[in-house]
Amino acid sequence: MSKHLTRLFDLPDYQLRHSPQDKAFNTKVDGQWVALSTQDYCQQIAVISNALMALGVQVDDKIAIVTEKNCVEWHILDMAILQIGAINVPLYATLSSKDYEFILNHSDSKLCFVSNKDLFEKVQSVQKNTQVTSVFSFDNTVSDDNWNKLLVLGKNAAHHSEVEARKANISPQHLATIIYTSGTTGVPKGVMITHEELLYTATLCKDLLNLHEPHLPMVSYLPISHVFERLVMYYYQYMGFEIYFAESLEKLVDNLQEIKPAFLPIVPRLLEKIFDKIIAKGNELSGLKKILFFWAVRLAERTEIDQKRGWQLQLADKLIYSKWRAIFGGELRFLVSGSAPLHERLIKVFTAAGLPIYEGYGMTESSGVISINGYKKGESRLKTVGKVISSLEVKIAEDGEILLKGLNIFKGYYKDEVNTAEAFRDGFFHTGDIGEICEDGFLKITDRKKAIFKTSGGKYIAPAIIENIMKQSPFIEQIMVIGEGYKMPAALIQVNHESVNDWAEKNHHQIKDITTDVQLIARIQEDIDDYNESLGNWEKIKKFEITPDEWTVEAGHLTPTLKLKRKVIKEKYKALFAKIYAD
Repeated sequence: MSKHLTRLFDLPDYQLRHSPQDKAFNTKVDGQWVALSTQDYCQQIAVISNALMALGVQVDDKIAIVTEKNCVEWHILDMAILQIGAINVPLYATLSSKDYEFILNHSDSKLCFVSNKDLFEKVQSVQKNTQVTSVFSFDNTVSDDNWNKLLVLGKNAAHHSEVEARKANISPQHLATIIYTSGTTGVPKGVMITHEELLYTATLCKDLLNLHEPHLPMVSYLPISHVFERLVMYYYQYMGFEIYFAESLEKLVDNLQEIKPAFLPIVPRLLEKIFDKIIAKGNELSGLKKILFFWAVRLAERTEIDQKRGWQLQLADKLIYSKWRAIFGGELRFLVSGSAPLHERLIKVFTAAGLPIYEGYGMTESSGVISINGYKKGESRLKTVGKVISSLEVKIAEDGEILLKGLNIFKGYYKDEVNTAEAFRDGFFHTGDIGEICEDGFLKITDRKKAIFKTSGGKYIAPAIIENIMKQSPFIEQIMVIGEGYKMPAALIQVNHESVNDWAEKNHHQIKDITTDVQLIARIQEDIDDYNESLGNWEKIKKFEITPDEWTVEAGHLTPTLKLKRKVIKEKYKALFAKIYAD
């Protein structure tokens, strides 16, 4: 890393010196991509820093930002906040008003920035119960306190010398951000991460990922409030890539085909949905085309990730796989999957189709990266999350918990000495994940320590592994394995309505109630029976119930990163739980 690159806010100037771009950030406006150059990016950061100083922002003040979709204003504001010594507190747009009130209070946020009217009203409804003095909107039509007002204020204010003095006094160890965990097991905790920890991890990605030319196009679409997207955005800026903001998740495929990115970070649930749509398209074919399609799918499933490409794969590539690659724009070199376990079937299928997937493992507490499968031959292994990055010391506790020590590990939870002391023991961070170090140093994750449970027969169940297997069924959108303290594991299932409707239509079957339809339940049972074959007798799903509604972030079933909120789901469907274990 350059001696001129020691704090996160050094990145824009670093890019300006090494790989200045005309299209550093790109936003779709009225059907056209509007670019912001590196030079203009740096200038706007200076203007917004001036404005924040004029508003009285002090060193270590906390400033919250909530955006519904990723935008260039977020990044300008981020750098402006950081270079005057303040602290960025990113929040998910899907949080409830109650969550906003808790986090704004707990973080001691003084200002809050939002991207649209709905978020403005949600935050404003709880503002009186917090220390937030002003709520600004990136949308200039929402409030008088808006982005244009800041730009005008910043151009008129005269705080340049004070900004430069602050920048000079900020050390790499200065706190940069407080990222609140999504709360799968309780109240969100504020993870404190320094400039040094995030910047070290972002620059390390240069060696972890095989992308070296500047100006490569990239798409930003995962929530910027999550450390995964935040990290890759810093990495993109470090490398001098062109960043395009997706218009929405619904338009993501259109944007991918337009932008043709070279790389894509992805979360398993999204990849599963894309694959389901590919299979659904295959099912719509007929005759020889359908036969060839599913021959190519089966071939991909049988292909090992380092296997030499023989004539069959070459033929399948020409006829089928090239069309799959076109979904992602046709220029995608590889994907990196994180945030949750990814089934090996998807890795094999997409890799055989010329879309290699490198599964990794990271946490907010590790600045986003702990391990990753590599792009070099022999550096990627199925059923693992790759090798631990070189700067981390890893060991496995007696109970199987993964323990870490290293340069990118956070220092503690904000205003939470109890959880900080619990997380750090004997100098190591206790991840809460159960795993093992396999042959040649590959790391394998078994489950979350708090998610593993024991049946009344004394057998341990790792639910995430079973859930990942069962989600191969096109009929299962979400599944939660239950059974702690009971004689057998069972499951609560949210069906994939699109697959269910297609199946019903093809079978001329009318479904009145998905939770009790005998034929549908029997069809799902067929898939569960098939997948049960790969499990031990004590792990097999013996019973299941279908939930009547969709599991969503808004309704509280899922975290903003689409992880199951197990306690919430169990409570919401306690009647179904009781029905399963009534006998």
